[in-house]
Amino acid sequence: MSQQLTRPRPLPAGGTRKGPPTRRRRGQAGRREALAGYLFILPLFLGVSLFAFYPLVRNFYLSMTETGVFAGETFVGADQYQRLVSDGEFWRALLNTFGYAAIAMLGIPISLVVAGLLNRSGLRFKSAYRVIFFLPVVTMPVAIGMIWQLLYNGNHGIINQLLGLVGISPVQWLSDSRFSLVAIGLVGVWAGIGHHVVLLLAALQNVPNELLEAAKLDGAGPVRRFRSVSVPMISPAVFLVSVLTVIHSMQTFDLVLIMMGPSNPAIQSAQTIVYYFYDQALIYHDRGYAAAIVTALLLVNLILTAMQFSLQKRWVHDDA
Repeated sequence: MSQQLTRPRPLPAGGTRKGPPTRRRRGQAGRREALAGYLFILPLFLGVSLFAFYPLVRNFYLSMTETGVFAGETFVGADQYQRLVSDGEFWRALLNTFGYAAIAMLGIPISLVVAGLLNRSGLRFKSAYRVIFFLPVVTMPVAIGMIWQLLYNGNHGIINQLLGLVGISPVQWLSDSRFSLVAIGLVGVWAGIGHHVVLLLAALQNVPNELLEAAKLDGAGPVRRFRSVSVPMISPAVFLVSVLTVIHSMQTFDLVLIMMGPSNPAIQSAQTIVYYFYDQALIYHDRGYAAAIVTALLLVNLILTAMQFSLQKRWVHDDA
């Protein structure tokens, strides 16, 4: 029986066998794909770094300096924050901002009701109603403020004229410290309902009809079905609206500036944190103290958002 001898193949010049070429090509393709992915996200990363991270770091440094109109920056450490803690006007502006946030939360149940009515299948002119409710969202805040300033006019405003028909004397809505905050807060509610309705209506349209039909067979009426079935199912959307409402209300500025202005005698009863920042930065040119105000506002927003996320487990249904 004869043996068949095979001649060994010569090794490459390096003296070792190379791996399969397919594996090498896969590794090179993976590296090229990863590099392409990094190149795609590079503009976004540069944009976030330029317009978010750098201003944040720069503002924090500026909050530890003292500046003037023409003077340079003098490092003072935590002096601006010590001044902030003892500034009564800052705390009043912060309380006013919380007041705006509380009033803005009233728009959520109103938006829920409006979204529920617009979600009815037999409603006529549904598209027209949606456009009407969304119009304030796309209207410039300057126009909104000027229109409501005319409506709130103490002498010739339509609101006071309507109150006069029932025997109520005219009210100085914007120049009386008892009413100015509430008056501006209600304008913010009116302007934000359209945005909330769009989000909630989109969530309502995703509620399974099987659940509503089952509740109807059990004898639940339209109101009971909406309250016990639809609202729990859209609780994540309601939570999102509440978070956005708080963040937006903490940044209230334009309505206060347009409807009242610095010459209004009741401005301190309605000014917000952002308006106080504007006052210190652009009127008094105290940029260091203004930067400390913005840093405090950022911290307050983070705390409020963290509190909302910690409480969401009590009423948000994740399986919705």
